[in-house]
Amino acid sequence: MNQFSERLNRLSFSQTFVMSNKAREMKAKGLDVISLTLGEPDFDVPQNIKEAAHRAIDENYSHYSPVPGFMELRQAVSNKLKRDNELDYKPSQICVSNGAKQAIINVFAAILNPGDEVIVPAPYWVSYDEMVKMMDGTSVFIKTDYTTDFKMTAEQLENAITPKTKAILYSSPCNPSGSYYTYEELKSLAKVIAKYPNITVISDEIYEFINYETKHVSIAQFPEIKEQVAIINGMSKAYAMTGWRIGYSACSESLSKACEKIQGQMTSGANTVAQRAAITALETDPAEYHFMIEAFQKRRDLVFDLLKDIKGFKILLPKSAFYCFPDISFYIGKKLDGVEINNSDDFAMFLLEKANVATVGGVSFGSPECFRISYAASEETLKEAMKRIKDCLETAELANI
Repeated sequence: MNQFSERLNRLSFSQTFVMSNKAREMKAKGLDVISLTLGEPDFDVPQNIKEAAHRAIDENYSHYSPVPGFMELRQAVSNKLKRDNELDYKPSQICVSNGAKQAIINVFAAILNPGDEVIVPAPYWVSYDEMVKMMDGTSVFIKTDYTTDFKMTAEQLENAITPKTKAILYSSPCNPSGSYYTYEELKSLAKVIAKYPNITVISDEIYEFINYETKHVSIAQFPEIKEQVAIINGMSKAYAMTGWRIGYSACSESLSKACEKIQGQMTSGANTVAQRAAITALETDPAEYHFMIEAFQKRRDLVFDLLKDIKGFKILLPKSAFYCFPDISFYIGKKLDGVEINNSDDFAMFLLEKANVATVGGVSFGSPECFRISYAASEETLKEAMKRIKDCLETAELANI
């Protein structure tokens, strides 16, 4: 008898963690492996945030917080949305969660019924489809690629909507592509969405500040659909607080209350010390942390320059986040040193085993012709990794299957 649920059987392991774990296992065996798998800033948490956490411990913030977070933190989020995004959300419209991932799950748990459809433009973050499955929904994918800067059009969105469509989930800036939607592009999407007031738009904006070209635009800035939008954000990327597990949603009063109800039965409030530290982070001028963005941009330029000359790679200059997402269709359907490359997962595994560089194949991102490289690593590490990849592919025997 199978003791596990159908829900569990529907889920896949995160390919990001599969590859990072494989890299750790190889390192444990003494192999010199460079891992460019995880979307995690390699910076330490800024000192003023750490000091705020120390104060919180000294002040005995060791008891349960309100389920949606301390009022001071929700007010800080509200102020941040006004300051950075020109958006008005009351603290009662904010729900602080155990990371942005839980914030998305809260929304899905609140709105999805079995069989409801969620539109997801591909490529997408690896957990999106799994979250939809977990909540008994069905993902409807909109395929994008290298030629469209990995962004869906208003026409594609319109064509994907059916009577079963309950939500749209996307990230901008995007993990894994490094693209972002411009004001005009979001305006065209909002025009379509406004015709369907029962659709919830889940806008994952966790990479908001890691944008190398322009100020971030949120789709919630279009008043005709603001009540339909659930903004997802958190502390992990801009503040290097990945392990502190603080995310949040900002949405309508009714949806926010529904998220609080879900979270109250699932985990209750997020870590109290991390919440107090997050207040300090959000109240600090974002310019204080811009040194991290400047470093990411230098690394972006370095990696792009080194990758664009590798045979068989088609690559766009990432405009945001800290990922490159090369198209390696040239290698698919061929053999490298006798290894069949049927998709980019095979290609990523080949690089790991032959070049000792860990990346993430694009199958679980919805783009089996691409693979993801995280450049959240030192310049020296990135130079060595790109050299290994180039040398490996230049010396590998290439043949048709």
